[in-house]
Amino acid sequence: MTASARLRRAAALTAVAAATVVSLTACAFAPTGSDAGAAPGTEGALQTVTAGKLTIATGEPAFSPWVENDDPASGEGFEAAVADAVATQLGFSEDDVVWVRTTFDSAIAPGPKDWDLNVQQFSITDERKQAVDFSSPYYTTTQAVVTTGSSPAASATTVAELKGIPVGVMSATTSYSVAEDQLGTANLSVYSSNDDAVAALQAGQVDAIVVDLPTAFYLAGAVLDDGKVVGQLPDSSVGGDELAFVLPKGSALTTAVSEAVDALRADGTLDELQQKWLAGTAAAPVLK
Repeated sequence: MTASARLRRAAALTAVAAATVVSLTACAFAPTGSDAGAAPGTEGALQTVTAGKLTIATGEPAFSPWVENDDPASGEGFEAAVADAVATQLGFSEDDVVWVRTTFDSAIAPGPKDWDLNVQQFSITDERKQAVDFSSPYYTTTQAVVTTGSSPAASATTVAELKGIPVGVMSATTSYSVAEDQLGTANLSVYSSNDDAVAALQAGQVDAIVVDLPTAFYLAGAVLDDGKVVGQLPDSSVGGDELAFVLPKGSALTTAVSEAVDALRADGTLDELQQKWLAGTAAAPVLK
């Protein structure tokens, strides 16, 4: 082989080797499987039922002081304002928050949900934790007895005085659990909603009803004629009832929502909202 032929052969081998390296390098960095179609910049995005939106559920109707004028999207009312603040903490704008309605019972039942979080005075219990997730608590409340000025319950100062009169309460709530424990079941009438319990009180079917303390003040001042908060039931007055957001069991949002609530507590936002919307709710005696 001549010298010139040997040079041409060496050049050809070098070119082949270079092409092989380029080909292997391209294969090593080519996307495979599901990664091949992955959109850039999506890491860290919160997993919600509708991409880019935060769907929040509440009851229908939703009452003051928790939601004003049954309009949670307004941000008016304690729970509406807290939900709005949490959404902001999570990075959602006002336009990206979608409000829907659910019943209380369906929200805490096992199974998939079509919302990301639900807020309607849900108290944290071990039993409910079996079916749903809870965020950090955003408020601690107590249970109270509310009536009208003409009712036999209006002058009661002790739990014993209430045991002999008919009392109404909403089913599957902490109000029911406390009422059952404190008052017994002999004179306890159970209703599917607070609306029904209020209607029973107005119709004279019961002499008082048990609800959380802020709701008791609202009912006494804005709904009932000559309404009166009789007092707080003692078992719920020490420590109180922790209210939190409900999320579907195993939700990827639970930690983020809890961190948002914790941040609002740390910076004083929760205290400010409580003073704005729930001021004066401590002015009820604890029944003996």
